[in-house]
Order: sequence, then C-alpha cells, then structure tokens
Amino acid sequence: MTIETEEQLERLRRIGGIVAAVCRLMGSRLEPGMTTRELDEIGRAALEREGSRPAPSLMYGFPGATCISVNHAVAHGVPDDTRLAPGDMVNIDVSAERDGVFADTGASFVVPPARADQERLCRSTRKALNRAVQAVRPGRRLNIIGHTIERTASADGYTVIRNLGSHGVGDSLHDEVPGFIPGYYDRDDRRIMTQGLVFTIEPFLSTGATQADEQGDGWTLATAPGIMTAQYEHTLVVGRRGAIVVTV
Repeated sequence: MTIETEEQLERLRRIGGIVAAVCRLMGSRLEPGMTTRELDEIGRAALEREGSRPAPSLMYGFPGATCISVNHAVAHGVPDDTRLAPGDMVNIDVSAERDGVFADTGASFVVPPARADQERLCRSTRKALNRAVQAVRPGRRLNIIGHTIERTASADGYTVIRNLGSHGVGDSLHDEVPGFIPGYYDRDDRRIMTQGLVFTIEPFLSTGATQADEQGDGWTLATAPGIMTAQYEHTLVVGRRGAIVVTV
C-alpha cells in the first residue's frame, strides 16, 4: 500500500490504533491459569466492538482471532487450552481490517514475575524496533532496517530469527510491495523506501536461534525448547521526514 491521500492515512491510523489498543488490553489481562484461548477471546471481542475483523482468520483461515505464542513458540501460535504459568513469555500478535485497510502489531509479555534475562531480551528487542523505525527515510534502502536490527542484536549478545521479518501491509495483511523485509542485513537488497509506502517493522531477537520451524499444527513456528525469543512490531508509513507510526 502507498498512502496518497489524507483519507487513506486516516483509515490506516484508525485500524492501527485499534490493533495497538487490543494488543495492550490483552497484555494487561495476562494472568496465571488462564488459557491462550481465553486470552484470544478477549482480543476477538475487543476487535469486534471496534467494527474490525481479525486478519489471520479473514486472510488465511487461521483458527483464532489473534496469534499467541508461548515460550519457545515464536510466531503464529494457535490459541488453545494451554494454561499460562508464572514466568511464561507470551507473544501477542494482533492484526485486523477495517474499512478495507489492514494494520498489524505485536509485543512480548511475561506472566509475572519476570526474570532479569527475560526483561533484558525484551528491552533489547524494543530498542532494535525503535532504532529501525528511526532509520526510515524516503530514498533510503530498505535493507537499512535489517542492518539496524542485526547490529543491535549482535551488540547485545542476541541472534536474529532469519526466516521471520517485516513485511508490506495495508491493502492486505501481507502486501506484495514491498514484500518480505529481512531482520538481517542483505547487501544485495536494492529496494528503496518511497514516500507513502506502508510496511511493518518487527524484529525477532533470540537467545541463540536463527530459525523458527513449523510445528505439527501447521501454523505455530518455534525454536528448540529453552531458547527465548521476543518480538515487537509496528505498522508505519514512510513520511517526508521519517516514519509515521500508526500502531500507537
């Protein structure tokens, strides 16, 4: 999607604000003993109250309104009867459509109490996201995003999950333009950021993994048990002077 009018931008801001608020709500409701299906129902109800439709089920027939991935599960976790326990790391990914426009956001949370190593991983991943957002400018190569994420991860002692990354969004959940944007530096990627272009930035920082593999349910992507991964995600527009983040 490329934003060309204020009306388009307003629609994107509206759905961006909705998914961001729902993600925050779900994170605030985490508690030991609840199931991921119960957490998903909180998200589904909130999305429906705002007149939006969950994108994973709308686009791909995903068996849930949101993706909820626990511990070594990294992404696309299916809400089910898994009960959350103190110290579980939970990634919540919320994407939805309203008025023909899609937005996507996500964040990692820890069911209290959090350990110091979990908090450190989450801080580093948020730092990688913020630095990558600050690097957005018209005319720059898209690969500066992966370069920034990888450099931040390496400096803090983490790896990057290389088969998951940022992507185009707006007209659909995964727009063909600009397509997949790696979370690592690809020197051969010559794509340029153009004003109005809409995409996500979503670093996946890990305590040792570089790959997340599909599990038996056909959806969930996970690393080996014992490895932690955090993810944070914004949807943004390339503005004249930098990124316009809509998932706030």
